[in-house]
Amino acid sequence: MVEQHRVVGVVGLGSLGLSVLRALDAGGVRVIGVDSDPEVVAAVRPWAGSAEVSGELETLGEADVVVEAVSEEFEGKAEVLRRLGALCPRVTALVTTTGALSVPALAVASGRPAQVVGVRFAVPASPRAGAAVVPTTMTAPEAVSAAEDLVPLLGRTLAPRGTDTAVARELLLPYLGRAAALHEAGYASCEDIDTAMRLGCGLPAGPLEMLDAVGVDTVHRELADLHRRTGLPYHRPPAALERMIGSGRLGRKSGQGFYTYDAAGLRIAPAAPDRAPESAPAVEHVGVVGTGTMARGIAQALVLAGVRTTLVGRTTERADAARAAVGSSLDRSVSRGRLAPEAARAALDLMRAEQDAAVLFDCDLVVEAVVEDLLVKRTVFEQLGKVCRPGTVLATTTSSLSVAACAAASGRPDDVIGMHFFNPAQVMRLVEVVRTEATGDPAHAAARALCERLGKTAVGCGDRTGFIVNYLLFPYLNHAIGAVESSGSLDLGEVDSAVESLLGFPLGPFTLLDTVGLDVSLAILERLHETFGTEDFTPAPSLRHLVALGHLGRKTGTGFRTV
Repeated sequence: MVEQHRVVGVVGLGSLGLSVLRALDAGGVRVIGVDSDPEVVAAVRPWAGSAEVSGELETLGEADVVVEAVSEEFEGKAEVLRRLGALCPRVTALVTTTGALSVPALAVASGRPAQVVGVRFAVPASPRAGAAVVPTTMTAPEAVSAAEDLVPLLGRTLAPRGTDTAVARELLLPYLGRAAALHEAGYASCEDIDTAMRLGCGLPAGPLEMLDAVGVDTVHRELADLHRRTGLPYHRPPAALERMIGSGRLGRKSGQGFYTYDAAGLRIAPAAPDRAPESAPAVEHVGVVGTGTMARGIAQALVLAGVRTTLVGRTTERADAARAAVGSSLDRSVSRGRLAPEAARAALDLMRAEQDAAVLFDCDLVVEAVVEDLLVKRTVFEQLGKVCRPGTVLATTTSSLSVAACAAASGRPDDVIGMHFFNPAQVMRLVEVVRTEATGDPAHAAARALCERLGKTAVGCGDRTGFIVNYLLFPYLNHAIGAVESSGSLDLGEVDSAVESLLGFPLGPFTLLDTVGLDVSLAILERLHETFGTEDFTPAPSLRHLVALGHLGRKTGTGFRTV
């Protein structure tokens, strides 16, 4: 493959072009990079490895393949392709990296339509993201093969032929825009938003990292184009992007976006804030209220970390069954070689199961993990406020309800905080730590310290419906349903395949909906819609209909896809 591409040219050495050049050079391919800006050429040279870098297009006269990676503007790309068509041998494949422009139109404009082929990166320079080869009806088979051979050399997975690149991009763009608006509102830091989506959903990169990679100006332009076509409010570019463009913060290609980058496009870590750490109260005894899947998972995580744990259920039978379930889970870990038998026994010995909440009086922290019903949760917090000693931290695992409402019921709101664990709690690393206006520093510090002891990553956010993950994830899932409903040709499997192969997401939207549960997804969207009232939270009709029919996804064997 390397021998086949004896010389590969790259025209345009911005963030995408430079990443292509560096990947090919690392793969042993002879690469010549060209950029018309002398300052770019000078800045790129130290990062180009053994690749040649020039300001002259004529250096590509003998190239077997040339990758065009100039800015996303039709006339500029067409002019580069025209010049390459006149300069390079007739057999040279001309690869355009356009993300949104018409490949056939560029092919015609080049004067060499048989040699022009597109390679689309839905997310440039993002881990696990793939690439799709986009030929036209005019493209010669040899040019298609050359482009397909090139993709693995770039460290990318080649998407199956015929993958719908447009649908992946159209689902990605409003998700990125929503994340930008969430950050500008001051709800959470860039790092916390990105960490939450990476760990909570298993994504290869967070949305703000992706936005910097695609380009702030590119996302703004493509969202504006979408909005002109559809008129949908959630396609309108957020004002945050306009302000960033105005200040020259275009993302990785300009060295500054949501993050800061060096000349090679590598992220520069920010300096650690100079502030005194919060003093965390010792947490040696934790109570867990509840006996369901989440409560059992949290209890298992606690005892494996060596924390004495008391689990309280509505009845003695429920509490004992929950402890037995944790024991069975530990036994399975032993049988799979993940845990030593003595470690499993020691962990289970740390767990006590009770029916009377009064036994929680001496706990350092109590986690409420009962049903997602505000009335039920408030009743639990009212009881905890009475039975727990002063200073005990009271945490709720709610995924979307008001933490402040739980806090008010306790009568001691400064002790109350949200700790949204993700299912399965004994496995998932993310915890959204939700601080209300009344939450005291000791409670906040204790919650974060406990997360660290459990090997979890805590991200901070404010008390509002959906927190970070659900607020960003479920509109994206809802948009995927809407895209299929409004299209006469889109297939669910094709959408899932495009998202998985091009964006590098572990599951496509319909597989993920079935995994979460359609009833759970509907309930979350309804709660988000109650709070925010916008169209993108209005559950798609297909989702409502399937839930009404009892097709709830994987747990029933049928949903959007039959399991």
